[in-house]
Amino acid sequence: MGKTKTSKHRGSRTCGRGKKAGRGKGKRGGHGHAGGHKHMWIRTLKFERDFFGSKGKGFKRPQSVVAAPVTVNVGDLPRLVERLAREGTVKPTVKELDLDAMGYHKLLGSGRADRAWVLTVGSASPGAVEKVKSAGGKVKSPGQA
Repeated sequence: MGKTKTSKHRGSRTCGRGKKAGRGKGKRGGHGHAGGHKHMWIRTLKFERDFFGSKGKGFKRPQSVVAAPVTVNVGDLPRLVERLAREGTVKPTVKELDLDAMGYHKLLGSGRADRAWVLTVGSASPGAVEKVKSAGGKVKSPGQA
């Protein structure tokens, strides 16, 4: 068996701890946030990023840029009408839908247009407009009559 830690340091004045580390509160670097701008700067960056003023907080992006529009695909329209008919909001044979009033902002072109829909929506992708027109319907914006 090798030497124990105690026997290894016999005869040494500081037992491998340096001059002040073995007594009291030595080698701490200060109380509290002492040295936050100097020798403990890495700790400040790592654990307390926003301790000094507004460092590291960035800025708040405008909601017009952040907010994602609520979209619906052309292929989802039959299921949407089905659900609305079950709720009693529209008739199952409805051909005109005001998507804007339902809370949808944009019409996308995924799926097939199976009916001649007349849709009112804020914006629509070119593919969606083409699919609705090829099925015999039309897409209009809320301002149009």
